Order: sequence, then structure tokens, then C-alpha cells
Amino acid sequence: MVAATSSAPRFRFFFSKSEAVLIVITVIWGATFLTVQNALAVSGPLFFVGLRFGTAALLMGLFAAPVLRGLTWHEARAGIFIGICIFLGYTLQTYGLQTIPSSKSAFITALYVPIVPLLQWFVLRRPPGLMSWLGIALAFGGLVLLAGPDGTSIGLGIGEVLTLISAIAIAAEIILIGGYAGRVDVRRVTVVQLATASLLAFGGMVPMGEPIPAMSSLLVASAVGLGIASAGIQLAMNWAQKTVSPTRATVIYAGEPVWAGIVGRLAGERLPAAALIGAALIVAGVIVSELKPPRWAKERRSAEV
Repeated sequence: MVAATSSAPRFRFFFSKSEAVLIVITVIWGATFLTVQNALAVSGPLFFVGLRFGTAALLMGLFAAPVLRGLTWHEARAGIFIGICIFLGYTLQTYGLQTIPSSKSAFITALYVPIVPLLQWFVLRRPPGLMSWLGIALAFGGLVLLAGPDGTSIGLGIGEVLTLISAIAIAAEIILIGGYAGRVDVRRVTVVQLATASLLAFGGMVPMGEPIPAMSSLLVASAVGLGIASAGIQLAMNWAQKTVSPTRATVIYAGEPVWAGIVGRLAGERLPAAALIGAALIVAGVIVSELKPPRWAKERRSAEV
């Protein structure tokens, strides 16, 4: 047997500690969709979102207490803008979960990845690259199959539309986070953004006519549990992505709707065959949109320039 030299390529058949952490939180993230859907049986969407992110803000506030005094107006503004996107994203997603299965919601929500380059094109005038366009095409085809009534025809119901808009809001959140990254203290901004989302949700209950629900063990356990999960996921992502590339992290995150689908299926949800194909196309679109174009495409583009 010939010993491998140091210059030979090495292939990893295991995950690093940081990648393993991202896989764990992706599984937890996927399971939250069914938890939210079950909690909506005893609570309105706005109250639940407010309680969920209020709990997360409190936990993050305790964690970030030593540095909160240094909060600047720039960081406060960043947290408010990001918090507005979080409020819109998760509130609309929660409303959508009232009419569509949790597994379908998770796959539609995953569209935020290919939507990001489209928003950057419209807002920042940065046109998507070849792989982004391919990912967008795959994801759109998947949405058509997934959103069709019973997975047999094309159509978007109110639940699908609200969830799709929530994916756009989440994409805007990602762009804002990227824009402020490196210029703010992530701990202080995270507290502000979570608190903003919570206050907006509670504040929206009056104009929307949503009553305060009766407290129950299911409501409290779901909201507090998701609040803890939200805070933990945020911290874990910030820690793990210091050593995990954005592309590899996105590939791992693409498993989130898959885990949501598995959890939903264990709970009795059944997606038709066409919808399952659509879900697979969305996951493929998410992964493809984050890949680098092949060398021949780069060389052709350079030749054209």
C-alpha cells in the first residue's frame, strides 16, 4: 500500500465540530414548524410570535447584559430594521401555517435562499450569476408543483402566498444582516432585533382584533421552548459560521425543510407525489444557487468580456 503524500488531495468523510452543530440546529429548526402549527390551536399568530421572540429577547438580554450599555444608535437602527423583517417573516409564516401543512410551509420558506440574489439585483443592482439563475429556476419549478392543490395542478392558496411573502422578508433580513456585519456588536443587535419583532407582534394584536388567549401548558411550553431554540440557534450559527464557509453552511441549512418534512410525516402529514418532487426541486435550487459556476462557464464569461 502506497502512503499518501502531503500534496495528495484529502477527502473528508466526517463533519467538523462546527458543522455538526449546524446539523443539530438544522434538525431542531425543521421541527419548529410542526410545533408552531400545533400551538396555533390554542393561540393567535401574533400573540404566539410576540411571546416566542419576547422569550428569545429576554434570554439574549441576559447573555448580552455585560455589553448592552455600549449600544449605539447605529446598532439600534440595525436591530430595528432586521427586527421588522423578522416580524414580517415569522408572522406571515405563522399565519400561513393555519391553512397549509408544516412540511409544505418549510419547503416554501426555504425559497429565501434563491430569493436573496433576486433582491440584491432589484435593490443593489447586482445581477444574479449563472448558478443563482439555475437555482431560481429549479426552486420556482418546485414551488409550482408543491403549491398546486393536492400537488396535482398549479395554484397558490392564501397559505402559500403568505408563506412565500414571508420567505421574501427572511431574504431581506439576510441581506440586512450581511450589510451590517462587521460594523456592529452581534450580541447587542440580536437583542434589539428580537425585542423589536416581539413588540411589533404584540402591538399588532389590537388593530388585527386578536384576543389574548387563555394560558395553557401547550402554549407556554411551545412559546418558551421556541424562544430558547431561537436564541440558541442564533448563537450557534454565529459561532459555527466563523469556521464554516457560507456555501457549506447553506448546503447544511438546505436540510431544514427535509427534516420538517420527516417530522411532519411522522405526525401524519402526507404530501402527494408531485408535491414531493416539487420539494426536492426546491432543495436542489437552494443548494445549486450557492454553488460556484463550473470552470468552463467562468472561462466563457471572461472571453466574452
